[in-house]
Amino acid sequence: MTSAPASATEQAWSALGGDPALIGRIETSGPAGLLPSRLPVRELARAAVAVCSLAAAELAARRTGGPVPRVLVDDGAVATAFVSERHLLVDGRAPTTFAPLSRFWRTADGWVRTHANYPHHRARLLGTLALPPETADDLAVRAVAASFAERRAAEIEQAVYAAGGLAVAARTPGEWAADPRRLALSGVPLVERERIGAAPVRRTAALAGPPLRPAAGLRVLDLTRVIAGPVATRTLALLGADVLRVDAPQLPESQDAHSDTGFGKRSVSIDLASDAGRAVFDELLAGADVVVTGYRPGALEGLGLTPESLASRRPGLVIGRLSAWGHGPWALRRGFDSLVQVATGIAVTEGEPGERDGAPGALPAQALDHGTGYLLAAAVLRALTEQHDEGGSRLATLSLARTAAWLTDEITAPPGPAAQDDHDPRKWLTETDSPLGRLRHALPPVAFDGAPAGWSRPPGPLGADAAAWLTA
Repeated sequence: MTSAPASATEQAWSALGGDPALIGRIETSGPAGLLPSRLPVRELARAAVAVCSLAAAELAARRTGGPVPRVLVDDGAVATAFVSERHLLVDGRAPTTFAPLSRFWRTADGWVRTHANYPHHRARLLGTLALPPETADDLAVRAVAASFAERRAAEIEQAVYAAGGLAVAARTPGEWAADPRRLALSGVPLVERERIGAAPVRRTAALAGPPLRPAAGLRVLDLTRVIAGPVATRTLALLGADVLRVDAPQLPESQDAHSDTGFGKRSVSIDLASDAGRAVFDELLAGADVVVTGYRPGALEGLGLTPESLASRRPGLVIGRLSAWGHGPWALRRGFDSLVQVATGIAVTEGEPGERDGAPGALPAQALDHGTGYLLAAAVLRALTEQHDEGGSRLATLSLARTAAWLTDEITAPPGPAAQDDHDPRKWLTETDSPLGRLRHALPPVAFDGAPAGWSRPPGPLGADAAAWLTA
């Protein structure tokens, strides 16, 4: 008699090194059939939030000396949070999530997708056509469409990346399965976990509450951008951590994106390449408990900020590390959720069925970003529990491409109601006053008995806070 395949939640909790007996603490409720997709997106979303909630509950139990609280996963809250950027309103204004040149383009032999939300990526894309950066969007769209229609997708991908831009040719699932980039992920765990240095157990003060904030008193340096990393650190902020987001002054960032993912955090601007900036960073690192990184692979390493270096300078540190592609030929390349969907065959799967030349599609949410974000938060929380029990510095490494493989190859969708697209999110939305204006935003989906219902502070302007830890 064969055993039933492990559920997505069981797979993720095992990848995190969690005690399988704790899975029984999870209860699921809410509307059925959300996040409609040909792939098991709702199972991925539910599992990522469930294990994050369970990791938080486990750490809370360590810090109270009590039992692990019951975890409550509401599918409606999960589905709403997985598209939180679409629900955000700032004084009634809906932010723009994709720029005009971030889209699919028909090529001579298929499709390619570009990402040009940042000005420097837009300029580099236009540079491959000898167009100046100031070219108007309507003219740029026509020029790119005409040029790409006459070229092969693989050639466009290579040319744009060589120029420092971002473009990925759409691959079928079969093409991706045989691709060296996919083969490089074979055998790689969903969450790579390492102990990278010896350090004594670091015990934090017993929790006061309610609510239970298992990360209270912990300090997190947030060196992440866009969605996945900021979702992870937004979650740690919900759970009580003092999260300080660090951005380089020379790198453009979207205030609208931070208005969605900046809840609970403070934000500073530090040039890590300057002596003065490094001195400030070093002082912050000396008081940090967690560092979460999501910059382009190699960027921080080029500044000498490898995980091993960070841990040697701050023994007992927990490091969460995120990249787009993980391992293999594209390990050091930039990437975004939309591009990983295109490379890994997801876009073709979600497009017109049975029509190889039909327009590719997309998942109902940037599920690789959000899912990896909650998994990353869970990995940090589990590492903090392990540090509490055994000491040591810890490193957890995740990638969007590895999460994509989990979605496409490993999660089995259980039988149930057909997915639907009429989800009414109002129950899981709220409004908050902030320095940026009145914000409508998604409620946090991470929940357990005694958990906080919201963040302690709203987001503010990027870079507006002091580069110092809050007084405990």
